[in-house]
Amino acid sequence: MKSSSHPALLARRRFLPAVLGLWMAVLSTGCGRDEPSEGATATGTAERLTVGIAFETLQTEYWVAGYEALKSECARRGFKVLEAVADGDANRQLEQVKNFITRRVDGIILVPKDAKTCLPAIRAANAAGIPIVLFNRPAAQSDATSVAVVADNPGLARATVDYMIGEARKTGRKHQAMILMGDLGDINAIGRRDGFDAAVAAAPDVIEVVSRIPTEWNQEKAQAGVVNGLQANPGIRFIFSSSDFLFPSIVSALKAAGKYHRIGDPGHVILGGIDGDATAWQMLQDGYLDATGVQDVYFEAAQSVEALVALREGRDVASVILDPGFVIHQGNFREMAEKTWGANVGK
Repeated sequence: MKSSSHPALLARRRFLPAVLGLWMAVLSTGCGRDEPSEGATATGTAERLTVGIAFETLQTEYWVAGYEALKSECARRGFKVLEAVADGDANRQLEQVKNFITRRVDGIILVPKDAKTCLPAIRAANAAGIPIVLFNRPAAQSDATSVAVVADNPGLARATVDYMIGEARKTGRKHQAMILMGDLGDINAIGRRDGFDAAVAAAPDVIEVVSRIPTEWNQEKAQAGVVNGLQANPGIRFIFSSSDFLFPSIVSALKAAGKYHRIGDPGHVILGGIDGDATAWQMLQDGYLDATGVQDVYFEAAQSVEALVALREGRDVASVILDPGFVIHQGNFREMAEKTWGANVGK
């Protein structure tokens, strides 16, 4: 079970009150915050736009960081912000987008629940002539028009797993491996799985995948899956998580199995993930995590707002803007701290 003293969990506990505070502030408005945010005031831009920002949830560190980065970027440009959080309810999010349209916002930034349920909201914005940008989670192909700013999930996962394979190769032994997959209704989860699969397929002499855990982005399912996977395959020495959000579940399962050891210990299980959150950052500092692929939340926020501005001005914008991200590991994480959003949570 979870240790009360593990640094990663302590970091998470420091983070959760901030999430809870933000969440309660949103809930205090009844159906999600939909009023102009404090601090989003004009600071000298030529046109003071009003931007509606609608998130599906704020249940992970990455979404909270993205939410704050978008509001900060809008404030920097002197834009007014209307906010809404749908608490995982796609129908509620559609009503929130319609409310933005009724209030005649100049642009909408949306984090949808998945690739398909967002299509009615995009079509509503299209019908109203309001530009809409999807932040970090793209829509499925359709007749609806939007711009998506997303991480290069296959490429980032491939680069992260390639690094992990390099560490495994140094031991001179073949490693049994486990992957924790996200909700495969989420294109991001599919891309991360595909990046993992491409990397391990190129290293059959080093990696044998013996366990694939479907988590649906649920921590309890992740922990149960890792516990069962370790019991069925006690020789697992290589675990890739499709999100850093799942590391507390993985750590708890490894501790219960007596397999949570620092890098350099003969019993160390090579660990890697995607996101670059505060938990992963703490695990890198403590010597338990080998690598994680960092989504550049600052880049994605700036590109999302810039895309809205460009669309309003009639400029050409690519339908997909890729965040290449970067991999941090034991050899470079300190020098990458400033760019890593998880290293700056709470500062």
